[in-house]
Amino acid sequence: MSKKIKQWSLPFRYAVGLIIFLGLVAFLFYAHEAMKMIIIAAFVAYLISPAVTVLMERARLSRAVAVNVVYFSALIFLIGIPATLMPIFFNEIQIVLRDLLNLSAELRDLFLDPIQLGGMTFHFEQLGESLAHLQDSVLTPLPAELLSLLKTTSVNILWFLVVLVTIYLLMSEWPNMREWMIHLAPPDYHDDMRELYKRLRNVWIAYLRGQIVLMIVVGIVFTIAWVILGIPGALVLGVLAGLFTLVPDVGPFLAAALAVGVALLEGSTWIRLSDDPGLNKIFMAGLTLAVYLVLINLKNFFVRPIIMGRSLHMNEGVIFIAIMAATLLEGIMGALLIVPLLASVIVIMEYLRRRVLGLPPFADDGEQQFVAPPEKLERKRKTNLLLPNRRKKN
Repeated sequence: MSKKIKQWSLPFRYAVGLIIFLGLVAFLFYAHEAMKMIIIAAFVAYLISPAVTVLMERARLSRAVAVNVVYFSALIFLIGIPATLMPIFFNEIQIVLRDLLNLSAELRDLFLDPIQLGGMTFHFEQLGESLAHLQDSVLTPLPAELLSLLKTTSVNILWFLVVLVTIYLLMSEWPNMREWMIHLAPPDYHDDMRELYKRLRNVWIAYLRGQIVLMIVVGIVFTIAWVILGIPGALVLGVLAGLFTLVPDVGPFLAAALAVGVALLEGSTWIRLSDDPGLNKIFMAGLTLAVYLVLINLKNFFVRPIIMGRSLHMNEGVIFIAIMAATLLEGIMGALLIVPLLASVIVIMEYLRRRVLGLPPFADDGEQQFVAPPEKLERKRKTNLLLPNRRKKN
């Protein structure tokens, strides 16, 4: 005879569940920095995982082979190519740095003397002295600052390695992880969990589709803006601005730095403020930065809510408030992920609401409740009722 397994009492099970939940919350609070890196890794893995699916379906490759091809191709593109080209452009980088230092010295000398414009005298002596101090601090950093920079760089390299390993782990083991999470629920609810996963996956696919549309819009807008300003390489700078939209924190900074750098070194092809080429380049760099800040904020707080609202069929006002709050609390990273996270929470809350009220776990028509408002569902139902009558008349 098989030995009868003694079951835990209901209060004891609730107590153990509460302890596990509190332990998980404490762990997430303690390891919040690591969780940020894992979220970044999950987001990157999510962005490149469609390529794995394409290789598995079209080329009939196994998941392990497809993951290796996509992962190492992405590494070569993002790391290998810049590292290979760095020695080639080393001399050019030195020339650019030398030009920047010379420009800083010229500005310092320029501002140390009063400037005469239109019979008026402007005094910028304090600004010239500040530039001199800034240049000295850049050229001759203190040993303590070098040590601090070395420490920060070492920590960032370690986090970068954590992100790389996590991306590979998520891409290669995601089917097993998904099944493990589904089987955390009781057996009677496995079908519910699979359907809930499909709906959450549809949310993130719609979000990715919206991100692609946003990249295209940003690329076109910035290309037109740089063409109007007469900045050389406007098409390349516009395309890079669109691509960098996906990269949190670093992406907008790189796009702005590239555009401002080109304007500072090359100036405009048609805008002339004075006969002094250096002053024209400085003016163009400032104008380029101002235009970039205006356009990027319009993108973040107006264009992005509209595109994401239409992709996920959510109210643009709700998305605007969510993006503003996430930007204030977590910066660019929070603004990038708040929309799909909010939509995912709505899907999960809708499932819990229907379960609590004793309703079927999901709508009969298979549509996500937050996607289609009631009036839209009613119009669709009436249209479906009228279709057979129209077919009979035809």
